[in-house]
Amino acid sequence: MADDGTSGFQAGQTGLVVRIPEAEAAVRGWRERLDPSARAGVPAHITVLFPFLDACRVEGLVPSALPDVLAGHQAFDLRFASCGRLPDVLYLVPEPDAPLRRLTEAIAERRPEAPPYGGRFAEIIPHLTVAQGQTNAVLEMIEADLSGKLPFVSRVASVELMVHDGVKWRERASFPLGD
Repeated sequence: MADDGTSGFQAGQTGLVVRIPEAEAAVRGWRERLDPSARAGVPAHITVLFPFLDACRVEGLVPSALPDVLAGHQAFDLRFASCGRLPDVLYLVPEPDAPLRRLTEAIAERRPEAPPYGGRFAEIIPHLTVAQGQTNAVLEMIEADLSGKLPFVSRVASVELMVHDGVKWRERASFPLGD
């Protein structure tokens, strides 16, 4: 999706995510139609930290700091068995969510100039967005469809740095978690 103001993404924005490839079969069709990040190239994921640092700042700072922070966190499994809601958003609930919160908190502590979601929300709610900006009726229809595709489990062993180039989100680097 072009950086035309409708996507909300800007060239040079970065974010840290954990990919959830096991979710793709269940959510790809819905996300491609109803989640702007999917149309902009972001795979099924849970956001660890967005927005992160501007791309021009990432080159020198991130490669030296992120591996150290992330290697201190063990790889973990997530189970997705239900959907949740935020205003106008339907998402898959990761269980347990504490390891995701710890990742976000550890990186935000190291980079306080990049608070989660720009500091807009007081609480971190790890989630895998399926659809947003839809009526309750549409979200209920999607949730009913997804109920037959759950549960599934995903192994989280790395955090990816994504960069928006003005058109698409692209993976810039992958940082493994500890063994």
